[in-house]
Amino acid sequence: MLRITKDRKLKYSSIGVSVNPALWDFEKNKPRRNCPNRLHIERLIADKIEAYRAKMIELQAEKKEFTATSLHERVVDKTTKRTVDEVFRSQIENLKQTGRTGYALSHQEVYNSLLKFNGHLNIYFSDIDTVWLKRYETWLRGQGFSENTIGRRFRTLRAVYNVAIEEKCVKADYYPFKSYKVSKLHQATAKRAISKADIMRIIEYRSNDFYKQFAVDLFAFGYFMGGINFVDIAYLKTDNIVDGRLIYTRRKTHKLIRLPLQPTAREIIDRYQQDGALFLFPILSAFHKTEQQQRNRVHKVISKVNERLKEVGKELEIPIDLTTYVSRHSFATVLKREGVSTSIICESLGHSSEKVTQIYLDSFENSQIDAAMQHLL
Repeated sequence: MLRITKDRKLKYSSIGVSVNPALWDFEKNKPRRNCPNRLHIERLIADKIEAYRAKMIELQAEKKEFTATSLHERVVDKTTKRTVDEVFRSQIENLKQTGRTGYALSHQEVYNSLLKFNGHLNIYFSDIDTVWLKRYETWLRGQGFSENTIGRRFRTLRAVYNVAIEEKCVKADYYPFKSYKVSKLHQATAKRAISKADIMRIIEYRSNDFYKQFAVDLFAFGYFMGGINFVDIAYLKTDNIVDGRLIYTRRKTHKLIRLPLQPTAREIIDRYQQDGALFLFPILSAFHKTEQQQRNRVHKVISKVNERLKEVGKELEIPIDLTTYVSRHSFATVLKREGVSTSIICESLGHSSEKVTQIYLDSFENSQIDAAMQHLL
């Protein structure tokens, strides 16, 4: 055992070797000359002592206080030897099991990207340093990815690195994101909101083409119902309407949303609701049983809806490409322009954190939200 003494307090640290007392020189504190593997044991002891001395000098140079116990914890490696590959796969599986399939897919995307970049992920997180990260960034740029896509990849990688630290797969001392700033990987997003007048022109648009009219109606529904996301629209059922309110839990943030059901939105629901149908809108059906089937269906429909919206936008000479997300941004922007408090509807809805916006919405009384939404018409 090594004995560490600091401020009269002791801490013993095992070197992991046992010696028969008859082969140990207690006066000189080292193995006797006839002890098997004497030189190796002496070398092991010397290396352990040097490790403690080096760590002490490092802490003193950084003017950091330490105790015998904290010094021991810094020297002894208590990490669990799990590779980047193992932690990534485990995290992806955990996300799938908790129903966070969207996040699981984004993690899978980054995992595949890292495999392509590095050739394998049979490495430890301590191998991922700032130099490694810069090489990965350069490689991503060479692949032609946008600044925001690169930023998303790095934020996911950082999140998994944090998981690795929490699970003691790597020491926090190795954390490379203190010096490598992911925040620099950001590009201002193109304008996605349009004027109230243009929104009304879209809502009033009529077409004999079912899918084009369906796209316009979903755009209008999203605008009138708090900028509800397309995925959340797809999963709406009859029991989401309670006492004249639309009540649902956002699939992305898991926040409970309660909004007054606007008359125009009610008309749109009535237009598409079918007797015996499981969902309010003809996007999903009882046929789509598994999560993957539902995701595939939603992806297919939103692609077609956005194609039709772009056609409508060109016909109406709207200044930007129309998508369902424009409806969401426009909802927030219109209320902001009408002087509604940012505490009720935050302009950062599509620019920083949707979670913050949802938290703000949840914290106000229904009457305040009701009054605020009167500005939509």
